[in-house]
Amino acid sequence: PRSCCGMAVAGFRTAKYQVPEWHRRNAGIYYKAFTASEEAERGRTEAKHLVKHAAASAQRAQEYSKSTLGQRLQDIHFWRVELQKEIMELDAETNLLAAQKLRLERALDATEVPYGVVVDNLECRDRRQPPDLVIDEVERQLLKEAELIRDIRDLLKRTIIQATTQIRSNRIQKENCELDWSDKVQTYHIDDKCVSYCTDSTDVQAHPSSVKFEENASTPKSWAQFSHDNISGAEQEKLASVQLRSLIQNIIHDASEDLRMQRAAVNEAFDNRCRELGDAKLKLEQHLERILKDIGEQEANIVQLKKAIRDKEAHLKVAQTRLFDRSFRPNIELCRDEPQFRLVSEVEELTVFLEALKRKLMEAEQNLKNLEETRMKLEKEIAVKSNSIFIDRHKCLGYRLRYPVDLEVASYK
Repeated sequence: PRSCCGMAVAGFRTAKYQVPEWHRRNAGIYYKAFTASEEAERGRTEAKHLVKHAAASAQRAQEYSKSTLGQRLQDIHFWRVELQKEIMELDAETNLLAAQKLRLERALDATEVPYGVVVDNLECRDRRQPPDLVIDEVERQLLKEAELIRDIRDLLKRTIIQATTQIRSNRIQKENCELDWSDKVQTYHIDDKCVSYCTDSTDVQAHPSSVKFEENASTPKSWAQFSHDNISGAEQEKLASVQLRSLIQNIIHDASEDLRMQRAAVNEAFDNRCRELGDAKLKLEQHLERILKDIGEQEANIVQLKKAIRDKEAHLKVAQTRLFDRSFRPNIELCRDEPQFRLVSEVEELTVFLEALKRKLMEAEQNLKNLEETRMKLEKEIAVKSNSIFIDRHKCLGYRLRYPVDLEVASYK
């Protein structure tokens, strides 16, 4: 190998190579050139295959990514449509529930009139005079009506609070669905834009730092579950709202029916009581008429008795005068003769009659006094009955005309 340095065997230098060395050197150069050519050819072939494979792989990867993005767009579109449907239905249901809540408020306002009527009736009937100031069937029905209206008002107030809470829950769930829907819309636009990207797009650029997973990123399962939970929550709130609307309808209907029946019961009790008062007043007036007639007859009887007493006193005076005058008969003429006995007997008879007439007069005067007292009592009772009839028939029943005909109808006004 050192012979290539041109070193002569005889011990002197030369720049010439030997022929074998020249051939070997050329062969080495040929081999290296051939090897380099083969390696270059192999590199070109591999590069060509790599370019082709990379291009195909990149195209397949891009198409697959585009396909997955398209599938993702379908999933997003599905949930977006479902969310939008729930949002619209929940919004419509909330509006219906708000309308029912307004009916409850109107029904509650409408109960103020009947409650005021009942309180006024009770206060008016407190102005009845004894003995008509009694706890009768009318008062019991009025107290029952007042308690019923208070219970209805409490129930309506509680239901209004329940409806308000449900409306708030509906709106909160609707807001959750709207936020999810908004995210879906934004994501759909982003992924739809990503689908449109290609190698010829002018707005693509390198983002090396984008190849990573966010720590707060969701999984497809949790992503779908999130929207499913929102829709499920919306369905639950919607179902609760529908049930509450049905309950409100039943409450208003039942309350209206209860008020109508109780109003009819109170009016019937008033009618019966007014008839009783009218009958009692009529009987009292009939008794008063009889008493007045008796008073007139008794006064005439007293006049007759007094006249009879005066007449008997005149006869007694005549008899007594006769006896007095005959007491002056002289001597033997003072005889107990028949006239004397007759006059004494007459005086005694007249005295007995006078005492009987006077006793009868006193009895008649006492009876007249009793009749007068009875007349005053009857007149007072008639006045009390008239006052009670006026209160029940004109004040109470007249004021009850303001009573709402139907609470259910009033809830729509």
